[in-house]
Amino acid sequence: MYSITRRIPYKTLVRPLFFAHSRNLCSASATTQKLERIADELLDLTKLERHDYSILFRLKLGLNNAVSGLASADSASTGSGSASTEAKAAEKTAFDIKLEKFDAAAKIKIIKEVRTFTNLGLKEAKDLVEKAPVVLKKGVTKEEGNPIVEKLKELGATVVLE
Repeated sequence: MYSITRRIPYKTLVRPLFFAHSRNLCSASATTQKLERIADELLDLTKLERHDYSILFRLKLGLNNAVSGLASADSASTGSGSASTEAKAAEKTAFDIKLEKFDAAAKIKIIKEVRTFTNLGLKEAKDLVEKAPVVLKKGVTKEEGNPIVEKLKELGATVVLE
């Protein structure tokens, strides 16, 4: 088996398997050609380039675990690492909304508001609010979190965007 795979290039083995299980992508041939070009370029990458690409892709999607991987990959590849790169990697993109305390008179209003942005039932939202201090929602962007924090503060809650 080893001699067979050694003679056949890797791309010829992988590409038929990759496209054999694909479903109809869409009717536009320009979009299909674009996707095929992207897939071909990804298959042409070396193992190290694929790893760097996967970290960069996760970072662009906003996943947290990719940020630490990018910072270590940057410092390993450049040796010294520039300050601007480290500042970009250290910049926080996902925040948690934490309820620290609330006014007892506004408890019902706060529970109703928590239900609107968490999609919890009445009992679950009530239990969550009563556990204060507690994280109400994780992984929100600053743009999504600020209106929620402001609304809860108006109702009488002490809320922090961490």
